[in-house]
Amino acid sequence: MTDIKKGTIGVTTDNIFPVIKKFLYSDNEIFLREMVSNAVDATQKLRTIARNNDNIDTNSLKVEVKIDKDNGTLTISDNGIGMTAEEIEKYINQIAFSGAGEFLEKYKNDANAIIGHFGLGFYSAFMVSKSVEIYTKSWQDQPAQHWSCNGEPDFTLEICDKQTRGTDVVLHIDDNNKEFLEKERIQELLNKYCKFLPVPIIFGKQTEWKDGKQQETNEDNIINTTPPLWTKKPVDLTDDDYTQFYNALYPYSEQPLFNIHLNVDYPFNLTGILYFPKIKTNIDLQRNKIQLYCNQVFVTDTVEGIVPDFLTLLHGVIDSPDIPLNVSRSYLQSDQNVKKISSHITKKVADRLTEIFKNDRKQFEQKWDDLRIFIIYGMLTEEKFYDKAANFALIKNIDDKFFTLEEYKQLVKDNQTDKNGNLIYLYTNNKEQHHSYIEAAQNNGYDVIVLDGQLDSHWISQLEQKNEKLRIVRVDSDIIEHLIEKENTQSNTLNNTQIEMLEQLFTSQMPKQNKVEYLVKVEERQNNNTPAQIIQNEFARRMKEMSANGGGGMMMFYGEMPDTYTIVLNGTHKLITDVLNDAQTALNDTLQPIQQQIQQLQQQINQREEAKKTMQDSDKEIEDTVIADINKQIDTLKQQKTELYTQYANDNDKIKQIIDLSLLANNMLKGKPLADFVSRSYSLL
Repeated sequence: MTDIKKGTIGVTTDNIFPVIKKFLYSDNEIFLREMVSNAVDATQKLRTIARNNDNIDTNSLKVEVKIDKDNGTLTISDNGIGMTAEEIEKYINQIAFSGAGEFLEKYKNDANAIIGHFGLGFYSAFMVSKSVEIYTKSWQDQPAQHWSCNGEPDFTLEICDKQTRGTDVVLHIDDNNKEFLEKERIQELLNKYCKFLPVPIIFGKQTEWKDGKQQETNEDNIINTTPPLWTKKPVDLTDDDYTQFYNALYPYSEQPLFNIHLNVDYPFNLTGILYFPKIKTNIDLQRNKIQLYCNQVFVTDTVEGIVPDFLTLLHGVIDSPDIPLNVSRSYLQSDQNVKKISSHITKKVADRLTEIFKNDRKQFEQKWDDLRIFIIYGMLTEEKFYDKAANFALIKNIDDKFFTLEEYKQLVKDNQTDKNGNLIYLYTNNKEQHHSYIEAAQNNGYDVIVLDGQLDSHWISQLEQKNEKLRIVRVDSDIIEHLIEKENTQSNTLNNTQIEMLEQLFTSQMPKQNKVEYLVKVEERQNNNTPAQIIQNEFARRMKEMSANGGGGMMMFYGEMPDTYTIVLNGTHKLITDVLNDAQTALNDTLQPIQQQIQQLQQQINQREEAKKTMQDSDKEIEDTVIADINKQIDTLKQQKTELYTQYANDNDKIKQIIDLSLLANNMLKGKPLADFVSRSYSLL
């Protein structure tokens, strides 16, 4: 042993270690990733040098992690390049000097596998350690060195008797981080961060069940799989290889639909494998399944910023040394490379989907229900993806036939264009619930598509914005005669008084529910055998659906509005005309005097309004007061009419039965109203 060298680590402040411990990394577990990454760097550097030096054996390169719980140490060992005293001085004692950076410059044509940094990466060890030691012997003919530091700027460096090439980093774990002396914890972290590193990572021995107990064998427990699948050429891989890799990444997950193998070396370096999972509902649960690596070192599974939002629904791996990271490699920083990579991945995904659609449309259609939420999400959030996806996005009708957007337009444009030149697509989000509406549409020769996805209300609005004079409406949003309006040749037979009577009779018996509003209107439907039908306005309903799915702005306003339904009475149906005739017989004698008084008072108002045109302003004010009093009399008389309608309707089971049947047809009759309906039905029998 020679004299011990002492010195001060080259830092700009004595407070660097508290900063490292508290602020340098987002999570103190990152230290193990940094330590193992540095050890792998050392082996990769040796492998690069060995290409020009036949005397160096690289066949048994490895990194080993050991726990000594009794002494409170965690050791990371490698048999890589090692360090001389000069290199320790340069790469360890000068914080943040990147040994990998200088090495890459020297061997830039051969050193693609060098991962990262000494400097700050090494000093992450002090987040969990009270002191750190390095025992290292260089591949060059130099004495082995022992370096130690107790978390202060001072260090010691001396020659030691290490005989084998490589580096042992010994972490003396502090009292607050004893979890990192537990085998299960270290195993978990190695599996998380080091699963795909390019040299064997050894942690303990393999185990087997023997004599009813789990016992260690003599074989090393190798953490990682090398080389990982994404580093291989696609032509050398089978479908089974991709499936097995997916199962290794996501055990117990449902099998994916497709995969994309990324392999780019210009204008940036990017490799990886992305999988299309089956996504039907709740897209938020599917996020953060893409794992980001930097030269096979796990960085994060939060990839917002590196891929577009809709692509975070994909699963798989992205590996790129060109993605800029901060010193902890834990947070992505925005720059031009990131934007280029993001655009490239979007293009590759769109191209892959286009390829599958063109080459095997039948398979694409079979998997559409699982793919659709991903594709629609992409169309809604990425303009460039929309432009490509518009060629392979599918519409499915109620007969389970598939059409591209253009194919469907050509299919229905002749029959489903209204009198104003608008092309109308009719859709349902529940074939069973809307059966009668669908049947009415089909009876008119119209086609109905199925749009029952989580994002379809947003997609419908997007398609309407992208395609001039296209309207997409749900089959229950109006009566069939108004969904696709043609030239009206129908003449009405009911007068205004009769229409008013029907509307008031039925309005008085509509359910009273919180945040639900019911309207009544009369339509004379000559070729329809339905006495009453409930509809819901397309625009208001769609705004509420979009609000429920995360829409902001005005959609939030609509989300707070009550649900509004309209019951449309068929003024030509016998049940409705019977109700009208019976009511007229029972009420006309009482209503006529009231109606005559209203008409007389209205005539007075009309006369006074006409006379006002020639009056002075002061006289007009007096006249306005008189007119206001007359209007109050009219309101009182109208209220009397309403009360007469209500009293009559309260005792009319036929009116209640028609309303309840309409509600029942829409699955809107529940609880006590349903029980009352059943009881009334039995009594009518």
